[in-house]
Amino acid sequence: MSLLYIGQQLTCYLGPFILIIGIVGDGINIIVFSSIRSYRTNPCTFYFLVAAVFNFLYIAICLSSRIAMNGFGYDLTRISISWCKIRWFIVYTFGLSTLTFSCLATIDQYFVTSQSAYLRRLSNIKWAHRITIIVIIIWCLHNILLLLFYSIPSGTMACTITNSIFAAYIPPFYLIFVCTLPVIIMALFGYLSYRNIQLTRVLSEQQADRQLVKMTLIQVVLVAVCIGPSGIINAYGLITSGVSKGTDRLNIENFISSMTSLISFLYFSVSIFISVVG
Repeated sequence: MSLLYIGQQLTCYLGPFILIIGIVGDGINIIVFSSIRSYRTNPCTFYFLVAAVFNFLYIAICLSSRIAMNGFGYDLTRISISWCKIRWFIVYTFGLSTLTFSCLATIDQYFVTSQSAYLRRLSNIKWAHRITIIVIIIWCLHNILLLLFYSIPSGTMACTITNSIFAAYIPPFYLIFVCTLPVIIMALFGYLSYRNIQLTRVLSEQQADRQLVKMTLIQVVLVAVCIGPSGIINAYGLITSGVSKGTDRLNIENFISSMTSLISFLYFSVSIFISVVG
């Protein structure tokens, strides 16, 4: 039994399960965070709401297409240049947006639980609205490069980056902005928020604030567990990029890369537990 076959079977059976959990879970989060007025006017839960929307779209579009590609061998990116470009634009724009808003929610919790009146004033719903627009614009503008440089070279059936400089830029960018910075930011500000709660007796007695901190800490764990393995594989790929590899080693690396990528979708799927536990 080959690793390729095992990978296909895991994608066929595990992929749809993650997809259903993600669509239902993110749908519930969107309803919860948008229907309660106190959530809509709270910067932290507003960021969670925006992240849930991007989660929903990311799972519905990116995971479903990945199941079709890896599980059933139907890869539209190999025959449609437009979809080749658009899919990778969606993957990076929606994925980066979700992680950014999760980081912003963690930072906001640090502000709102701080003993400093100045820092508490930084937790402002109007600023949250403006920052949301700025973040979306930044990632859309940055990822226009994906629309320019992803294509299907003539004589091939592979959706790939056609610019050598951009091809060298993407792996370290992914490692830093997807796998490393979000974990560091969420872990740091999650810890600082927890410490603020412990040090401030008034806040420690406010159940709502304790719930939000709990929701934020769950985000930290999810990022580390689900996205961390993908970062490790990405770092390994960078380190061994100049090493000559045999067929067996390449098959093993491709299998592990495919599985860690599938695991990373869990982060965008199990966010239902944020509202349930919180």
